[in-house]
Formats: sequence, structure tokens, C-alpha cells
Amino acid sequence: MESFENSSLVSMDVQFVRMGWWLQGECRCSENARCVGVSPPIEGVSAAYRCQCVEGFEGDGFRDGLGCRRGVAAGASLMTGLTLIFCCIRKRSKLRSRSRKSKQLCKTAGITIPIYTYKEMEKATDFFSDKRRLGIGAYGTVYLGKLNNNDWVAIKKIRNRNSDIVEQVINEIKLLSSVSHPNLVRLLGCSIEKEEQILLYEFMPNGTLSQHLHREKGSGLPWPVRLAIAVETAQAISYLHNAMNPPIFHRDIKSSNILLDHNYKSKVADFGLSRLGMIELSHISTAPQGTPGYLDPDYHQHFQLSDKSDVYSFGVVLIEIITGLRVVDFSRCQNEVNLANLAVDRIGRGCLDEIIDPFLGQNLDSWTLLSVEKVAELAFRCLAFQRDMRPSMMEVATELEQIRLSGLSDEKPFKNPELNSIGLFMSSTSSMDTGTDFSPVSVEDSWRSDQSSPSSNSLLNHVTR
Repeated sequence: MESFENSSLVSMDVQFVRMGWWLQGECRCSENARCVGVSPPIEGVSAAYRCQCVEGFEGDGFRDGLGCRRGVAAGASLMTGLTLIFCCIRKRSKLRSRSRKSKQLCKTAGITIPIYTYKEMEKATDFFSDKRRLGIGAYGTVYLGKLNNNDWVAIKKIRNRNSDIVEQVINEIKLLSSVSHPNLVRLLGCSIEKEEQILLYEFMPNGTLSQHLHREKGSGLPWPVRLAIAVETAQAISYLHNAMNPPIFHRDIKSSNILLDHNYKSKVADFGLSRLGMIELSHISTAPQGTPGYLDPDYHQHFQLSDKSDVYSFGVVLIEIITGLRVVDFSRCQNEVNLANLAVDRIGRGCLDEIIDPFLGQNLDSWTLLSVEKVAELAFRCLAFQRDMRPSMMEVATELEQIRLSGLSDEKPFKNPELNSIGLFMSSTSSMDTGTDFSPVSVEDSWRSDQSSPSSNSLLNHVTR
């Protein structure tokens, strides 16, 4: 025998032998196993069998042995699938429960306007597509929506409100749905599902008064139309102050919150800042809110909100109607940046002719000149620094109506062929996002007719351009 020490190479062959169980006799395989016939290499044994687990199962397969169990991977997949199904069922159940609670809460609160599902709002706005966006305001984003009945509406999706204050939202909805006046934009419905608060308003095809006065939409409004808009707006605000109990203070009266329907009728919009007045108190103490240039200086100084704060803001709107100038314009000299200051100075010095809109000056007949002067005098009183010196909105509405009636026989219907059809509005949707608000201190971007609780500016801004 040769020694390993003298060998230069040691070679080893290793073979693997696979062993398997088999049994003699009839098949006795466990569940999830199949029987495989075997020819055993033993004399005298003519028949035998082996058990083999089917795919996805592991074990020896014998009924009296380990049997067949699901593999680890298959078990994990099953558990994952079951978990996903459970989560989906739980989420759907939670959403349905929330929807039922929201609707029940609305019914209990006495809300009578239609209540829509979030899914319906997604469908109406093409899933809140940017192409349907009309504008972004201080309180949310407004989209152009189309309901199943083919009605166009403005859908306002309120921005990031606490999901736990549904009751507060419902109270606001009750406030908005409680008013009924031909010159107030109507709230058509709401949705408070999925921790979202959505309001639906009527669509106003002719944009905002601001857009027309500042030539962002159309070529200009003749004086009779401007005066009619002033009358209708004053009547709407007077309704809020006097017909509602308790009274409602709008707190954000401005030309961009005055919308115009297809006949150029005025509709006051955007109640985002509105507050109920207290019957037993003459004012409410709040932090100043609103739009620069329209804010009541007395309110800003003493934090005392009253109906006269709306009167001041409306006085600024009257000056806009007369002059066509922007409420805040830093291109003017320092003491004239604020339009109210500029107007009070010119009217007080008897120099109204210096600030009258040149568009009106083209056809300044005797009645137009006289009525413009009367409206300017009324605006001057509305802009008094001390609120007690200002007239009430009822007085303002009555005086404006008398001025309008004095020249009614000369009034001619106004039609603007540029702004007549929804089709034109839709054809311009591609350029909606390119519009800009030229007011350097505007608190709220314009939204088309369906923007924020419709702010006139909101609803019309983009449509006009």
C-alpha cells in the first residue's frame, strides 16, 4: 500500500444519495398531497406508494406523518392579501359612516340645500383639474364645475380647515343658505365629506364689476349700467343689515366681490368674512379683516365692527364706479395712493371733474353729470371717518334708487357681445391661469364665476380675460 506522504495527488469522489419514504399498500396521503406509485427494489413487494405535496405546500405528505402545510411565502402572501382586504373594507366602512354622520348632522342642523358627495364633486371638476381652476382666494380654490343636469356652477374648495369643526362649517352654510335676495349670489349646495368642505354657487358669466371698471374685461360700462349696479348692490347689503335677524355684516364689500349675471345684474358674493351682528349691541369687537383700501379706518383703529363698516367699503366702491381707478395704486403720488383719500380731497375741493372716468366723459350729458355729482356726494358721506357721521345702507340704497329713477326714461339696455355666451367662457379656459390681479394689495385672487364664495372678482376675473 502506497503511503500518502509519497503521493502527489489525493482524489476523492463524493456522491449524494436522496432518500425518500415509501409505504407498501394502498395510498394514505394527507390532504393537499398526491399519491405517486413506486416499484420497490425488494423481493416480495409488488406495490408501494409515495406522497408528494402539491405546489405551495411543504411536508412529507403522509397522512400519518407530517402531512402538507402551506409554505412560508404562500402564507405571507395570504396574510398580506387578507390584511389589504380588511383595510379596504374598514376604510370604506369609515367613509360611509362619516358620510352618513355628515348628512345626518346636516339634516339635524336644518340645512335644506342639496348635499353632494365628494365623488360627485370630483366628477364635476374633472378631479379638481388645474384646467378647471378659476382662481385661488383667501379662503380656498374655486373651480368651474358641471353637474349631472349640465348646469355650470362655481365650486369652492375651502382651504385647510380643521376637520374637527364640521359644526362650525355647518353654521356657516346655514348662514349662507338663510339669505334670499335677487342681488346676492345663491348657495346651491355643499359637501363636507373626506374632511373637505366644499360650497357650490351659481355661476356668473359676466365676471366682476372690478374687471369691467379696470378694463380687464370688456371695453367699459356706460353710466346707467354702473348706476343700476350700485343700486342693486346697496339693496343687497341693506337686506343683510335690516332684513336678517340678527343682522349680517359682510365685512368685505369690494368691486371684485360684486358679480354680474348675463344681464349685468349685480350679485354680491363672498361671505367668507361675514359675521352675525348682535341684537343687543351696537358693534362687535374683532380683529380687523378685509381688503386694504376698503377697510373702515374707524374699525381698523378701534376694532369695533358695525354696519357702518360696510357703508364705508361701499363708499369706496361708489368712487371706483365714478373714476374707474384702482383702490390702491402705488404709481400715484404718496398722499393719493389710497383712492378714498384722493376722492375725499377732490370732492371736498369741488374738483370731481379731475377724477371722473374718461370713458364716462365721452358721453357726459347733463343728466349723467348731475347724477354722477349726486353719487359722488353720497360716497363722500359714506367715507366719513367717524362711523356715526355715515348714512345707513338703507338710506344709501334709497338715495341711489331716487337718482336712478330720475333718469330712467333715458336709460338704454346694455349688451356686450363679447361676453354673452358660456361657449366663449369655455373657449378661454386654457388661459385661465395666466390672469393676474393688478391690485398690489389684493387679499384675494380673482376666480371666475365660480370661485370663492363667489367674490365678484373671483367669479369673473379669468372669464373676462
